[in-house]
Amino acid sequence: MVKLSIDTLDVTPRRGFFGRVAGAVALGLAGFGATAARAQQPAAADGPDWPGALKGRHRQVVDGYEVNGGGPLAFAYTFMVTNPAPGAASAVVVLRHGAFPIALNSAMWEKYKIGATFNIIDPETKAAAVKNPFLNPKPGVLLVDDMAIDRLLASGAVFGACNIALLVMSKRLAGNAGVSAEEAAKEWAANIVPGVTVIPSGTWGVNRAQEGGCTYCAGG
Repeated sequence: MVKLSIDTLDVTPRRGFFGRVAGAVALGLAGFGATAARAQQPAAADGPDWPGALKGRHRQVVDGYEVNGGGPLAFAYTFMVTNPAPGAASAVVVLRHGAFPIALNSAMWEKYKIGATFNIIDPETKAAAVKNPFLNPKPGVLLVDDMAIDRLLASGAVFGACNIALLVMSKRLAGNAGVSAEEAAKEWAANIVPGVTVIPSGTWGVNRAQEGGCTYCAGG
C-alpha cells in the first residue's frame, strides 16, 4: 500500500526551478504565444482547446504539483467515486512541477532514472522506481487500484501535463540517458501516457479548468 503523504518530490530547489522557467517559456510556448502574424487567429494564439467541454453538474480540477505518493490521482478518484451518478461529475487533473513524471510512460522512467533522481519509491518494490508506479500497476499495489492513471483516463478523467515542466525536467535528466537537452525533450514529448494532453503550462491548465467551471483542489 502506498501512503499519500510519502515521497514528495524534491525536483530542484524552487528558486532553481523558477530560474529556468523564463528560458523554458521562450522555447516551449513559442507555438502558443500571440504574434502579429496570428492576430487574426485568436483560437490558435490562446492555446489548445483544453480541457474541452466538461460534462456534469460537479466539476473539479486537481492541481498536481508534487508526486506525493500518487496524491493527485487519489484526489481525482475520490471526487469521482463520491459523485457516482452517471454523468454527474467531471474530474480534471493537471500534472505540473514535481508531479509531471506521472505523465510519462515507464520506458522514460527507466531510461532517465526518474525514480532514483527524484527519490520516488515504487510501492511494489520498496525501492527507487524504475517504471511509472502509477501506470498499469499490479492489483493491490496502490492504495486503491482505480487511482492508477490509466484507470482514471478510462473512467473519463481529463489530464493535462505541463510543457514547462517537461522542458525543465528533461533538460536536467538528459545526462542520465546520455542525450542532449533537445533530444530528451523530444523523446519525453513522444512518450506521454496516451490520453494525457501536453498543455502550455500547469498554471495555464489550472486557469482554463477553472474557467470551464471547475472548483479547485490542491493535489500536493
